[in-house]
Amino acid sequence: MLKKIGITILILVLVTIGLIYWSVSGSPKSFGRAVLVDFDSVEDINFKDYDSVLISASNAFNADGLKRFMQGHQYRDAWAAKVKVPILYLDSLNGGMTIVKEGGGKQTHSLRLLGGDSITYTIRSVNKDPKPLIPEFAKTLGLENIIEDGISAQHPYAAILAAALSKPANVISTYPKMFFVPEQNALGKYNEEYGNRLFLLEFETKSKKNWTPLDSISEIIDTDNLQKMRKKIGQRIQVDKRALIRSRLFDIIIGDWDRHAKQWGWAIQKVDSLNFKAIPVAGDRDNAFFMVDGIIPTMLSNKNAVKELRPFTSEVDYMEGLVYPFDRYFLLNTPPEMFKSEAKFLQNNLNNEAIEEALQKWPKTIRELNGEDIARKLKSRRDSINVYALEFKKIIDRQGPLANHLKGSKKLELNHGLQSCFECDN
Repeated sequence: MLKKIGITILILVLVTIGLIYWSVSGSPKSFGRAVLVDFDSVEDINFKDYDSVLISASNAFNADGLKRFMQGHQYRDAWAAKVKVPILYLDSLNGGMTIVKEGGGKQTHSLRLLGGDSITYTIRSVNKDPKPLIPEFAKTLGLENIIEDGISAQHPYAAILAAALSKPANVISTYPKMFFVPEQNALGKYNEEYGNRLFLLEFETKSKKNWTPLDSISEIIDTDNLQKMRKKIGQRIQVDKRALIRSRLFDIIIGDWDRHAKQWGWAIQKVDSLNFKAIPVAGDRDNAFFMVDGIIPTMLSNKNAVKELRPFTSEVDYMEGLVYPFDRYFLLNTPPEMFKSEAKFLQNNLNNEAIEEALQKWPKTIRELNGEDIARKLKSRRDSINVYALEFKKIIDRQGPLANHLKGSKKLELNHGLQSCFECDN
């Protein structure tokens, strides 16, 4: 009862603050195309005359002192900083890229692509559009600005650093690279929405052809299809629990709190003529290194408000918020020795030298803004990952089996026998 009262009071306070601030700040800036800082206008440029552009990820998060006080500094300076980014033409990359379909993300605009090399790729917008997530009551109360501005807590270059860190951590990533995509014939009907924007080009977490560094991979599938495959062939396919634990502990180190079932792919590896191993492939690193400060974001990240919204601080402040149904589904009752050994592996391999080397993948401008602070927090969380690992396991086991289907797999009812099989994987 006290918790419900506290949350109610928190919502009332947020609404009041939002109404006051909306009257002061006016309407939010548009989440339009990325700003080209060295050109007078996009329309006048023949991008084929250049190999790169000097660009800011977004100017939508510029803020005065009052706004920074109320809604936080976040990563506003990183979003506004100028970086040099290569130009991408889809028809000249990897044998030419063909658009397969538009992605279905709620905040991220994306296109799934098939390369001339038969590998599936995707381009994902660096700028996010939270408008589809804004509830009607928030629009009525004039809170759109606060919700849209919350994107500033995400680091625009988080995915690049996360991918660089994943190599010494032995965690498979989608290896994103940042490009500016100008309007071009290859975009076809998507030109208006996708042209002249900043994108991450990366491997897709669902692909018929193997793009991972692993051998004997027959295909890469999503979590839904993994469950279907498991239902069809039973224990002939086993989840690589050590790899999954390592990936989830890595998530804790980099502060990536958004790790639901749809954020994962699975590389299906042939063990022999009959048996397979499912190895996790982590995608979508938008929320790694998530920054929370300012009055409103700090209130929202309170464990009694939005428990999953965990800030990237030197210490993990609330482990309960980092445990997903996904973890309970795949890792329930896993031996503690697995968590201990994978934590030790990360402490040994994600050392100070590896962290500093990974930061070199960021543009110098971004390193100077955020590198030192992020490196300090990474080292602190890594040093304590052995403690966090056991706490993570205890919470998974305490929360127990799922009562319903795994979120992101609504077409499949959770079968008790299937759950038990995942529990007995080695």
